[in-house]
Amino acid sequence: MYYIALQKPAAFVMAESTFTEGTYFFFPILLFPLLFLILKQFKSSFLSNTSPLPPGPNPWPILGNILHMGKRPHITLAKFAQSYGPLMSLRLGNQLSIVGSSPAAAVEILKTCDRILSALYVPHAVPAKSPELNHLSLGWAVECNDAWKYLRTICRNELFSARAIESQACLREEKVMEKVKFLSEMEGKVVNIGEVIFATLFNMLSNVLISKDFISLEKGSVDGGIEGLVRTYIEVLSAPNLADFYPIFATLDLQGLNKRAKELFGRICSIWEPIIEERRGLKRGDSSGQKDFLDALINNAFTNDQINHLLLELFTAGTDTSTSTIEWAMAELIKNSESMEKVREELTREIKQESPKESHLPQLPYLQACVKETLRLHPPAPFLLPHCSLDSCKVMNYTIPKTAQVLVNVWAIGRDPVIWEEPLKFKPERFLNSTLDFKGNDFEFIPFSAGRRICPGLPMATKQVPLALASLIHHFEWTLPHGNDPNELDMNEKFGVTLHKEQPLLLIPKVKK
Repeated sequence: MYYIALQKPAAFVMAESTFTEGTYFFFPILLFPLLFLILKQFKSSFLSNTSPLPPGPNPWPILGNILHMGKRPHITLAKFAQSYGPLMSLRLGNQLSIVGSSPAAAVEILKTCDRILSALYVPHAVPAKSPELNHLSLGWAVECNDAWKYLRTICRNELFSARAIESQACLREEKVMEKVKFLSEMEGKVVNIGEVIFATLFNMLSNVLISKDFISLEKGSVDGGIEGLVRTYIEVLSAPNLADFYPIFATLDLQGLNKRAKELFGRICSIWEPIIEERRGLKRGDSSGQKDFLDALINNAFTNDQINHLLLELFTAGTDTSTSTIEWAMAELIKNSESMEKVREELTREIKQESPKESHLPQLPYLQACVKETLRLHPPAPFLLPHCSLDSCKVMNYTIPKTAQVLVNVWAIGRDPVIWEEPLKFKPERFLNSTLDFKGNDFEFIPFSAGRRICPGLPMATKQVPLALASLIHHFEWTLPHGNDPNELDMNEKFGVTLHKEQPLLLIPKVKK
């Protein structure tokens, strides 16, 4: 029996040792000689706000509520909401944070006050945080300005429209079958499901964007060096940052996170920059042709900087979140054998001996219900993206001051017993014969957010996630290594920009006859 594991690059190993979970919440304690410099600023910002803020736990001097957060702040804040209500305020250093933890709070934040609260609070480690680069960003644009609207329009028309999604179907199906072939060759051996799914989704997207595979699926290994770089980049962006807690230190980059993020950004983009230059040369000879998204960007006079920022944001958002969802779905189905059997029966009945195709998805309601139930229990972004108030406004009769960070705890909403019967149980049946959907209109279920900042890639995710999941279940039977009991499968979470399983899902495939 062999374990298939990604060889992590040195950068990733260093990141894991440097960015240990929880470490950064205690980092300010080591800097008390410097923190007294911001005490006056903290008191001023705290006392100047005479309007009623939402209730919340009492902050410590200077540190605020940083020490309250722990390793899994989405769980901590869900527990706080039970004491302080559906809208509460905290101080993380001298940054005021407002957290909504109910559908009513989400409606006011993402719909009623959407215009004022549609700005993003961009972490200081994000390269696009700088004013000279922010206009290049789709995901991290501070405001919904004209540059952001233009990028969103390009992506909607060229990537996420119904016409574009339909034209990409054959590419996604082809990459899924390459995954099936690879797993068939690994029959009887232990595979890291997350690695294989990440490689498959990355190649799906890279073929749509640039018409090229970047990760090799070969017998015995997943050549995913780029996965290590992307995961490290995401780790750096999501690491608690002193500059976010105390903006006075932003220019110093004391933890080196901004510098590290820029280095990783350059290394990742260097992988496709030669392709951009080659394509530009071809375009000079023939400006009429277009076969992929890169051609569309070049035809629309995008600079290399614009292309690099947009491609990296699309790759990170389009692969990491979907990988997490599929891995969680497989883990839940392994633990819940009755649900797994229902999916198998539905697939056998509806598509028989064929391979799953996107045209089959409308005929697979139970599979779709499993995806929705996974998104309810394990939303890829537990706080969505952090919003920021452009101006002072009222939410649930409390004042949200200008520049406050605003979060929606969709993880807490998805497990609220007031909303969901047996909220901790994996029960796909709750979505059968239900009109409840994740398209931003039902605020008890908003894993893709809502309003102006709703995930633009939602139409693509609704195709690639169930298609990849269906192929895993339809072509293979799965067991845990060493005959381990599925009921004892570790379901702990690792908090970050994306909510992953703390322990990778390792399974043994057996080809179905």
